[in-house]
Amino acid sequence: MKEEKEIPSEILRIIERYPNKRAALIPVLHVFQEKFGFINPEMEKYIAGILGISPASVREVSDFYTMFKRRRLGKYHITICSSISCHLLGSRKIAEFIKEKLGISPGDVTKDGRFSLEEVSCLGYCDISPVIMINDEVYGNLTLEKVGKILEELSEVRDE
Repeated sequence: MKEEKEIPSEILRIIERYPNKRAALIPVLHVFQEKFGFINPEMEKYIAGILGISPASVREVSDFYTMFKRRRLGKYHITICSSISCHLLGSRKIAEFIKEKLGISPGDVTKDGRFSLEEVSCLGYCDISPVIMINDEVYGNLTLEKVGKILEELSEVRDE
């Protein structure tokens, strides 16, 4: 078990808000996801040690929730919704367009690290289908033209 002085104060503050350490798992995972952009097996072991649970318990939760990523993502992470609603309104064509435009498949990152891509079964925005999410921003009622313009604008953004 980690000594309390080795545990970052941000994590200790989170743990203190819960009746037991295990209950703090999801908020602690969020901290790691936000800080590093992904959660790898080494981080899972570290979190398990802090919370006094097995690394497998951490993995079960980090695998279950799609907001926790197992690998580094591009600066602009594009999530394509493939729900029945989005599918019926053209998400398949949009997915193919994005893959062709960026030269990557779901699970890949462009060589410059600017874009990564994934497809999910539902983003929960059926009222504005078809949708994609780029980082935390949702784009709905999409057409190939709108998607092309979005990708073009993001490609032109200068790195800070």
